Amino acid sequence: MPKPKSLQNIEEKMAGLDVKTLRYHVLESAKNFKTSWIELGCALYSVWKDKLYKDWGFTTFDTYTAKEIGIKKPTAMKLLRSYCFLEKEEPVYLKDGYMESSNAAKIPGYEAVDLLRKAKDKKTLDSADYARLKKDIFEDGKDVQQLKRDLTSLIRQREELEPEEAYRKRRLATLKRFIGSLKALKQEAEISKLLPAPLIKEAQELIKKIEEEIS
Repeated sequence: MPKPKSLQNIEEKMAGLDVKTLRYHVLESAKNFKTSWIELGCALYSVWKDKLYKDWGFTTFDTYTAKEIGIKKPTAMKLLRSYCFLEKEEPVYLKDGYMESSNAAKIPGYEAVDLLRKAKDKKTLDSADYARLKKDIFEDGKDVQQLKRDLTSLIRQREELEPEEAYRKRRLATLKRFIGSLKALKQEAEISKLLPAPLIKEAQELIKKIEEEIS
């Protein structure tokens, strides 16, 4: 079968570079992206941190990833964040030999690691929840879509266990929507002169009171 055009482009760029350079290494990592995202994330982190893309003729990191290795900004940022998260929170998975010693099917994708990164910051989840999710990702190799469903369900359960906090969030969200609509209607009425000035003033006072309630 013919190679995808994106892969052909990468190989053409590699052909004109010294195999010992970091630029060549990044391209090679991109070529093996499907099975080696951690290596690519590490290489991209070096490029991003030291702004090496400027030495290669690119004005921004986004332009570099899009034109050099064919990766769009959202994917590039997920790769960076996922790699940085592993380096900071789970460095054991970056040790030499881990990739070779682990079952390839159980090496998590960058989206699964990005999900774990987001879960780490969720106040509704405790350390046990995090440990369980980490096991699902690194040991059981769960599908990322299933992981998302499980995490969403778990967060909802935790919120139900804390009804006061859930009520506070719903109340705040409702008040913000209400005040947004009220401001828009007041502005429209004021511009179109649909209401007399005293009523416009009362609407403004109501908006102020609701804003005080929110704060």
